[in-house]
Amino acid sequence: MDKRLKHSLIALAVASAFPLHGAIAQEATTTTEEVKKPGQLETVIVTAQRRAENIKDVPMAIATLKGEKLDVLTSGGQDIRFLNGRSPSVSVESDYGRTFPRFYIRGLGNTDFDLNASQPVGLVMDDIVQENPMLKGFPVFDVDQVEVLRGPQGTLFGRNSPAGVIKFDSAKPVFRQEGYVNVGIGKDRVRNYEGAYNFPINDVLATRISLQSQHRGNRVHNDRPGAPTTDFEGYKDNAGRIQFLLKPNKDFSALLNVHGRDMDGNATLFRANILKKGTNELVDNFDYKSYPTDGGNEQHLKNKGANLRLRWDTPGLTFHSITGYEKLEFFSRGDVDGGYGASFHPPMGPGFIPFPVETADLIPDHKQLSQEFRVESNYKGPLQWIAGVFYFDEHIQIDSISFDSFTAGNPQNAAYATQQQDAKSYAAFGTINYTVNEAFKLRAGLRYTKDKKDFVARRIEPGTGESNWPLHDTSSNVSWDLSGTYTLNKDTNLFGRVATGYRAPSMQGRLFDLTSQPTQADAEKAVSVEFGVKQDLFDRRARMSATVFNYRMKDKQLTAGSGSINMNRLVNADKVTGRGIELDLQANLSDAWAVTFGTSYNDTEIKDPNLFVQPCGNFANNPASGCTVTDPQTTVGGGTVALINGNPLPRAPKWQHNFTLRYSQPLGNGEIYAYTDWAYRTSYNFFLYEAVEYKAKELLEGGLRVGYRWNDGKYELAAYGRNITNRIQSLGAIDFDNLTGIVNEPRTYGVQFKANF
Repeated sequence: MDKRLKHSLIALAVASAFPLHGAIAQEATTTTEEVKKPGQLETVIVTAQRRAENIKDVPMAIATLKGEKLDVLTSGGQDIRFLNGRSPSVSVESDYGRTFPRFYIRGLGNTDFDLNASQPVGLVMDDIVQENPMLKGFPVFDVDQVEVLRGPQGTLFGRNSPAGVIKFDSAKPVFRQEGYVNVGIGKDRVRNYEGAYNFPINDVLATRISLQSQHRGNRVHNDRPGAPTTDFEGYKDNAGRIQFLLKPNKDFSALLNVHGRDMDGNATLFRANILKKGTNELVDNFDYKSYPTDGGNEQHLKNKGANLRLRWDTPGLTFHSITGYEKLEFFSRGDVDGGYGASFHPPMGPGFIPFPVETADLIPDHKQLSQEFRVESNYKGPLQWIAGVFYFDEHIQIDSISFDSFTAGNPQNAAYATQQQDAKSYAAFGTINYTVNEAFKLRAGLRYTKDKKDFVARRIEPGTGESNWPLHDTSSNVSWDLSGTYTLNKDTNLFGRVATGYRAPSMQGRLFDLTSQPTQADAEKAVSVEFGVKQDLFDRRARMSATVFNYRMKDKQLTAGSGSINMNRLVNADKVTGRGIELDLQANLSDAWAVTFGTSYNDTEIKDPNLFVQPCGNFANNPASGCTVTDPQTTVGGGTVALINGNPLPRAPKWQHNFTLRYSQPLGNGEIYAYTDWAYRTSYNFFLYEAVEYKAKELLEGGLRVGYRWNDGKYELAAYGRNITNRIQSLGAIDFDNLTGIVNEPRTYGVQFKANF
């Protein structure tokens, strides 16, 4: 056995990472060194620790996506959910469609569907923290690289990142003329257009314009007479970015980024009674293209923002300023009960509808401002350091409208709830890196954060009354981490990391009636221990990294449904634990074949013997409408509750695998290639409690792309397919009313043409 391969198998352990919100111009731009020999893998450079580093030297678990793999995964116009399962321990899903993605790393996420929901996975786009869920779904185009940082990121990143961070770096302006156009058409009248144009204005100023436009026709039909919406799942999603890089000399640079998005489409379709009672199978007569409903469905999102990143190099020190501003408006209306009529308003269907539920959620007012100042050492020597301060200010208003009375068969506005939240955060942080000797390096970090949140929830019922519930909270936290890297030989690095993370208190107030009250969850804190190995193999024709980890969450924030009404309740679990392994492998098997493989195992457990939640309702006039709860149940306050001690976290599959295989051969003045990618995951619970119907089946999805590149890669023509096996099954459900589910997208296919200039 190859000696280096033996080292990697013995070492099985790995990484820890922590993100950031800054690094600018050339330093922040993720780049890749040239391949030294034919067949060798390129050296991947990341900026996870605010400095450009070889990924092998960073003592944390990091995965990257870029280049052709990004092109393949987004072939059919996929939104940011294309990341789901494409990296070890990473899941992405949404109850809203192309907006409001919910991220999970190592089983840690948040199933909350309220529009001010916080998540334990941070998202950083071009060095700016995207806090609101609607900001997290910005389209991915003209991107240099995606970095997935697993494990707590409490030091350089800060609040709301105890699970990890997903970091996007857009392609930056350069002082030469270049660009590309990418045009695609496909099934369901899909039309995708993307392009970028980079040009220098003069010797000190360059600009880059990046645009994307995605369209799809409606593919689901409603044949109910008089329905307000008859066709669904079409969209038009337009986004753009313009950047200006000013570099008057080698010591100073200023990068201005202005961006925006305008999306019109449909909310996720909640399909009534599509799950067989007592199983997690879809009903025998399920038809993806049919959605009979008496409710409306529409969704609109507009967001715009700008950021300015300044960098100034002086002898011994580098200064950074990173200013970000984001603003959005959002409207989403959907039929939550997923059908038509009700038991007291026939006809009804599909199946039993205990009561109608149709809601619209709006964000009429949102603003986010962030500012970071940072200074770092740039001199030679064994001791290097970073120090900085950070400020965050967000204001958001949320209106939730319920449509709960019938007029001529259509729901009409009856009442609404409104929430206002003002959140401020202040932080000071610092890190040190010390080279003990050529083989051993240590790193330590510390961050102090203070959070203040003012929240008020109101319920307004015209002609009846109004309720008003204010909440206030101030909290502080100290996060720290300690990590080390040991160079076993020129190809093998071992590392270990201990890190803490913190999520600020959360508040929710989607009030159902005048007696409803908002809920609050206290701050959660995480401690994680990881060990790992990163290794180049076979003269750099292959690369692997492996991690073992164990974490403990204290006062874990969880979201519980009501079991009978469309309202969330925030709770804290006394403790949640997790442990697992992760493996990333990529290899050039020959000049023609290349492969990647990733796998992860995550074992999570809720540990709180006193914690209970309300399970799905069983209605007296039709007991078959409820789900089959398998948790122990008891009676509290006259109602039945499920005890969830010992359950895994929701939407946390134990096993995830991803695989890609590429084959290419020279042809004419170019190459012909075939690229296939697959993602597999085991089952998971939809909710905190366990029920037979609300347990996702295991899922395997694959894609295929076949194409021809010519003229030294300048032109490319390709055909693609996504979910090529057309596997359709439930991915989620609605936690009340009836066996209403959400399914994954069906097979799609098309062709693309790309030209570089």
